[in-house]
Amino acid sequence: QVQLVESGGGLVQAGGSLRLSCAASGRTFFSLYNMGWFRQAPGKEREFVAAISWSGTNTLYEGSVKGRFTISTDNAKNTVSLQMNSLKTEDTAVYYCAGARDRFGILQSTPKDFGSWGQGTQVTVSS
Repeated sequence: QVQLVESGGGLVQAGGSLRLSCAASGRTFFSLYNMGWFRQAPGKEREFVAAISWSGTNTLYEGSVKGRFTISTDNAKNTVSLQMNSLKTEDTAVYYCAGARDRFGILQSTPKDFGSWGQGTQVTVSS
């Protein structure tokens, strides 16, 4: 189990950038976890955005954000970040940081596979 605290959400114009951060804490070995970012827009289901192994060696992106978003970890600070560039109005959503115990050496992308969640942070992209 890990506790996750998010920050960095806000209002930006289309084409702009935003960086989300998630601080992790808990009595565990973070190297056993994969971390992910999900988002949920009004009236829609929670959607996978990106995932990363704690070591940073493996990453996975949803197709519409690949090339625009970058997920990363900072092992020294126990944080995971999501750098979002070239933002579109379609990216508007509440963004959630999540943690999952690694299974079979693959990155999870389904919400039900993640047992730890942050509180969510609002990202609004205006035209």
